[in-house]
Amino acid sequence: MTTRVWDYLPEYGQEKADLLDAVTTVFESGRLVLGESVRNFEAEFADHHGVAYCTGVDNGTNAITLALRALGIGPGDEVITVSNTAAPTVVAIVAAGAVPVFVDVREDDFLMDTGQVEAAVTARTRALLPVHLYGQCVDMAPLRRLADRHGLVVLEDCAQAHGARHHGRLAGSMGDAAAFSFYPTKVLGAYGDGGAVLTGDGGVDRALRQLRYYGMADDAYYVVRTPGHNSRLDEVQAEILRRKLRRLEGYIAGRRAVARRYAEGLGDLAGTEGLVLPSTAEGNEHVYYLYVVRHPRRNDILERLRAYDIALNVSYRWPVHTMSGFAHLGYTRGALPVTERLAEEIFSLPMYPSLPRSLQDKVIRALRDVLATL
Repeated sequence: MTTRVWDYLPEYGQEKADLLDAVTTVFESGRLVLGESVRNFEAEFADHHGVAYCTGVDNGTNAITLALRALGIGPGDEVITVSNTAAPTVVAIVAAGAVPVFVDVREDDFLMDTGQVEAAVTARTRALLPVHLYGQCVDMAPLRRLADRHGLVVLEDCAQAHGARHHGRLAGSMGDAAAFSFYPTKVLGAYGDGGAVLTGDGGVDRALRQLRYYGMADDAYYVVRTPGHNSRLDEVQAEILRRKLRRLEGYIAGRRAVARRYAEGLGDLAGTEGLVLPSTAEGNEHVYYLYVVRHPRRNDILERLRAYDIALNVSYRWPVHTMSGFAHLGYTRGALPVTERLAEEIFSLPMYPSLPRSLQDKVIRALRDVLATL
């Protein structure tokens, strides 16, 4: 049996009755687009985070693009972010017409090096876009201070950090707005695509609601004020997410249990065999969207693990600033040394709440065997 990095089928087996009831609820509601399920999920997701407003959208990438536009970011504006992220973070910036500017990440937790941000600020900088990566939060206090000094907005990318906390505050509650993805692999994942934007600003929320619906205002149906997108959260996915939101803490507990098991089974190899296990930054409560480890001979390890029928992932093998699609930004190899070094060494062990204990042990045994023969 192949050990997958992620598998939804065990969870589906446990939750099947409720998930199918969610579908039936929508189909019998008489409203298939922007109905009660979307409205209820928006209210419940906002309330969960202690934030005033939530706008459901069709995916996490558009959540970032629409949030930037709603925050007033557009052509020629610079947005400071990281290259050690999923490419959609940067695709979304470009889609808003803005220019991505990269800073490096930290060696220990792979998160944005906030100490480098101020040096990247120019007269064209309008926004900071920290990525809460792998299940834990960027240190937000210095970014908030910097943003206030320079008159910038802060948009949190929370696609990998549902339920993560930073000094007690939930990811998504610390910026001017926050973008979420509900792609199926996420800590809070739908059964298809989905996304949302949180904000405490009523004007930003009104702009988001227009932008997700072609740019039409609620008070003037089919009158476009500002050309927008067709980016509505699907009613079925919203109802599924409502049900799953109630189980979010259970999903997080399951992920933390898997992380503890990996730490117990591999902890004695950390350092002595070149293996580096995940670290949690001060003040953070990690939710382990991914369990990312590091080894200087990563590629050799991945090759040898194939014999054990274990599938592993690399997040991310190619830093965004090195991709040909972003060559126009002018970055060269060596521009972000930590990011580039990590791309050669990091890989992810299988991680999802319902990962069976037997498969966890299989991964641990296989990795120990491979490390012993390097």
